[in-house]
Amino acid sequence: MRRQGSPLRIEQSSGVLQVSGALTVHTVTEARATFDGIAPDAVSEIDLSDLERLDTAGAWALVLLKTRFSDSGTDLAFTGTRSETDSLLQTVEQAMPEPDEVATTKRSLVQMLDALGRKVMSGVGFLRALTAYLGMFLHRLARAFRHPGQFPLTSLVHHCEEVGLKAVPIVSLMAFLIGVVLAFQGSVQLRQFGAEVFVVDLIAISILRELGILLTSIIVAGRTASAFTAAIGSMKMREEIDAMRTLGIDPAMNLFLPRILALFFMLPILGLIANMAGLFGGALMAWIDLGISPAMFRTRLVEGTSVTHVFVGLIKAPFFALIIGVVGCHAGMQVQSNAESLGRMTSNAVVTAIFAVIVADAVFSIFFARIGI
Repeated sequence: MRRQGSPLRIEQSSGVLQVSGALTVHTVTEARATFDGIAPDAVSEIDLSDLERLDTAGAWALVLLKTRFSDSGTDLAFTGTRSETDSLLQTVEQAMPEPDEVATTKRSLVQMLDALGRKVMSGVGFLRALTAYLGMFLHRLARAFRHPGQFPLTSLVHHCEEVGLKAVPIVSLMAFLIGVVLAFQGSVQLRQFGAEVFVVDLIAISILRELGILLTSIIVAGRTASAFTAAIGSMKMREEIDAMRTLGIDPAMNLFLPRILALFFMLPILGLIANMAGLFGGALMAWIDLGISPAMFRTRLVEGTSVTHVFVGLIKAPFFALIIGVVGCHAGMQVQSNAESLGRMTSNAVVTAIFAVIVADAVFSIFFARIGI
């Protein structure tokens, strides 16, 4: 593009900066380099009477120079300007971004206590809401027993497939690898004491009592709680739930009940599959690394591991299922009419479900320890 106007000239004399020629996008880099070398106390005004051309880029350079002088305590005035030049400079100055003011005031003790109290009450309200959804599920389950014709059996079978059958590969692989890792790490430590055979007890108790059902529940929480929230939330965004209520269809009976009940039925089965896969992985690694044959592993497993550990692990599964299902359904109903809300609630549902499962597992561990099981 060919430049128009006379070449840019910037001259300084007696506290006046004389700018003449064309101050445009083609010469703004040269002008900025010159302006940056001018001290704030060396100039008090800029004479633009001989300025032939000025565009937005040139006006931006002049406004930046004026702002820099103002920050240093020097008022810089533009003289010899025409009306269109004044208008352009004023427009650019008004459009300059202003930095956000950061509040530096320290919060008082009362304000901190107020914030803490609000967070506590918010948490209590959230727990009350989850309890209400659990009560809604139990009420609809009781009504389904009284009126079997209202029970959505087809939906229950579909969700059992989605929640249980399709989760078998990932749950089995996870448990198998956990068994392998436990056997390898256990053998490294127990070999120092010549007690390699006790790696069987380590694998069995760890997987059957804790890790099998806990890790399975965490995987199901991430996989299923997000699916529940996304499905129900998208229906709420499209106002399908409102349409269901208008048609006399109970959303709790047709959306919440089959989903939570499918989890209630399938999570213990997934936990049992995880236990078997974990024991298989541990037995395979013990055979490879320690030379413990499958027959010896089986014998040690039967003789040294009580069946109580299996029941202690599996008895947690229905409770974990209720937690995951209720959290997922509740989060789905909190979705607003925008996609950002759907993504946020889906993420919150996964985090909340996993956290709640871990807390519940800790409570169960303390309870069983206290009663001596």
